[in-house]
Amino acid sequence: MNGEVAELGASAEADVDVVTVDGVPVAREPLAYWAVHKPVGVVTTVRDPQGRRTVLDLLPGDAPPVRFFPVGRLDRDTEGLVLLTNDGDLAQVLLHPSHESEREYRVTVEGRIPAGVLGRLGEGVELEDGKTAPARVGRPRYDAASGSSCFGLILIEGRNRQIRRALEALGYPVVRLVRVRMGALRLGRLRTGAARALDVEERRALLRERDRR
Repeated sequence: MNGEVAELGASAEADVDVVTVDGVPVAREPLAYWAVHKPVGVVTTVRDPQGRRTVLDLLPGDAPPVRFFPVGRLDRDTEGLVLLTNDGDLAQVLLHPSHESEREYRVTVEGRIPAGVLGRLGEGVELEDGKTAPARVGRPRYDAASGSSCFGLILIEGRNRQIRRALEALGYPVVRLVRVRMGALRLGRLRTGAARALDVEERRALLRERDRR
């Protein structure tokens, strides 16, 4: 580091120190931020030992050659917004419960769901791994043709299959689940299976959220 052999535990500042390995400079990857609209059947991981399609497979050929990883998991049967980045600090802000970063979903369940059940969902539901945190629940719309109800749900925690398990416990199985927002980032009109780089304003909003914490 800076022309001298580094000692174990030494740290470096990316914009100040020069780090080389066998004489070759080590440069930090440029930070990259992409949104993908994960379809049902795609897994939210970097690689899958079973050979299933992953969210990284949704990136187009012109995406930058950096080590992307997904921020926040969606189970295989859930659709919607996934952020792909190599910014570990941002990932920590969006994922750690102490930061209370919001995740917004569009939920469709079987049957006409009554206000009392939605109230219980908002207050928290007792599951095998503990009671869920309070949530904000939108007004439901009932579709008589399909016999299903659709409503918005905003959480600040993200346990494994939490929404599905909570609604199953309340007697209203989930028919469809779509994540439409993570923090300041929205899915918008990004079509299913598509990916796009975040625009300048979206990046600024996420970085402001990161730097506030």
